[in-house]
Amino acid sequence: MTRFEISPQSRRNFMATAARSLLGVSFATCGARFVDGADPVALKKAGGAAKHIIYLFMDGAMSHIDTFDPKPGTDEGGETTAISTSVPGLAIGNRFPKLAAIAGALAVVRSLGTQTGDHDAAKYLIRTSYKQINSVQHPAMGAWMASQTEKLNRELPANFLIGSGNRHPGAGFLHASLSPVPIGKATDGLANTKLPKYLDEKWFDRRLLLANRFDQGFQTKRKNTQVDAYNQLYTEAKQLLGSSKLDVFDLSKEPEKIRTAYGNNEFGQGCLLARRLVEEGIRYVEVNYGGWDMHQELYEKLDTRAEVLDSAMSSLLRDLNARGLLKETLVVLATEFGRTPTINVNVGRDHHPSVFSGLLAGAGIRVGQAYGESDPKGFSVDADPVSIEDFNSTIAAAAGLDTKTEFFSPSGRPFKIGGGGTPVKELLA
Repeated sequence: MTRFEISPQSRRNFMATAARSLLGVSFATCGARFVDGADPVALKKAGGAAKHIIYLFMDGAMSHIDTFDPKPGTDEGGETTAISTSVPGLAIGNRFPKLAAIAGALAVVRSLGTQTGDHDAAKYLIRTSYKQINSVQHPAMGAWMASQTEKLNRELPANFLIGSGNRHPGAGFLHASLSPVPIGKATDGLANTKLPKYLDEKWFDRRLLLANRFDQGFQTKRKNTQVDAYNQLYTEAKQLLGSSKLDVFDLSKEPEKIRTAYGNNEFGQGCLLARRLVEEGIRYVEVNYGGWDMHQELYEKLDTRAEVLDSAMSSLLRDLNARGLLKETLVVLATEFGRTPTINVNVGRDHHPSVFSGLLAGAGIRVGQAYGESDPKGFSVDADPVSIEDFNSTIAAAAGLDTKTEFFSPSGRPFKIGGGGTPVKELLA
């Protein structure tokens, strides 16, 4: 084992429109940061299971060699050099100075591996812990989290997705109401949260009542869980209209210097919104950041992507810590697979599932370490392999979820949270 330590056309459209509206964000003092001179590694003493998960997904397959597993001085390393971090002996890519400064609050996992280099299949696998098949839709981790934990905010859903949600598995075979509420752009704030001028609340309520009466006859003859789920979603959407909790989605409530600290871009503002949602008791928030599929002009694209990620994630961790939320929030950075050690003729890297990296921070995690390693060229896992199932089981265990009990789909097939993987005990606090 290698480890460095230290420290209104249809009811469905109405619900979708209402759902896409939900989002907002905030920050402590703009300087929200680990107190100067304090040891960020002290965070690992907090212990306890995570009450919330913020899942930062790098859509497109992030290059491990150019981010958190650099190979300086080799042909494979390319233009990326390594910089020292606050953890002795641990270096990361030179484009992440802000995360390097707080590496004592991170656990870097360098030995992830999978068997598929197909984007859709790999994204499905890392979100659900299961391979995609035609006979069943598996739940994503957010749906499991919402299903297995008590709701902390009675007015807001427990599961959100900020950014692109194309082909997201959602709640899978679990109740549809556990699906993530999609927020296309955090900066759009809340749209469509007021009734149209031509429709007052009395007539709106009558429309919903009539719709429910039409459903009642159908439901009496045959119980349909999907219809039940949609009815519940409509009820929750109606409760949200006019709710004071909608302010959480209004990022303009945050001081400009705080919004700027996260980054004036969709991912940065998405991370800010995620913090605001966690502060309101939301259990699970995924923030999607695309553009990592760099087959061409890798370094031109990487400079921008890395700067955005470095500012947003470091600000998120500092902000959560300053507010006392990091001790109960697990922050995950993940991607679907890695990229080839060989740089292609287009100065890019191609798909490479054999090895890649991820980050864990916050509640339930033993931070200030790098776990596992790739070989000197970044081609394959060299020590302490971590499968997708192991990685997700570790996340679930850090959140206090049961990874051993079998849950059954409507067809009677058994499944486990984390896909039956083994939590990595060295990563758990």
